Amino acid sequence: QVQLVESGGGLAQAGSSLTLSCGVSGRIVSTYAMGWFRQAPGKEREFICATRWSDGVTYYVDPEKGRFVISRDVAKNTVYLQMNNLQIEDTAIDYCATSSLGLAEHEGAYDYWGQGTQVTVSS
Repeated sequence: QVQLVESGGGLAQAGSSLTLSCGVSGRIVSTYAMGWFRQAPGKEREFICATRWSDGVTYYVDPEKGRFVISRDVAKNTVYLQMNNLQIEDTAIDYCATSSLGLAEHEGAYDYWGQGTQVTVSS
């Protein structure tokens, strides 16, 4: 069975950086894209960004800020999320997920989910 494990979260000061990783084990032949979501306290889970597995094409929900960078290492079956200039509002549980459909923002397009990694940003 497919399993996703996020890591790299923790406590960070505002303005600093964290890089999250998501390792995927099992058969992922049907995976066409991988995405990152986050869920802040008291809020619903929301889409951050995604990357197409085949060629690395990316999609960001807010490209103007340019604070987050998604990348993937095909050989390691791993996707990364580099988070720069962290802000208080970035405090959330971050999840990675696989999609058999393609780049998308809605949760329904994603098939397998990790258990999340906590990111806490303090001022």
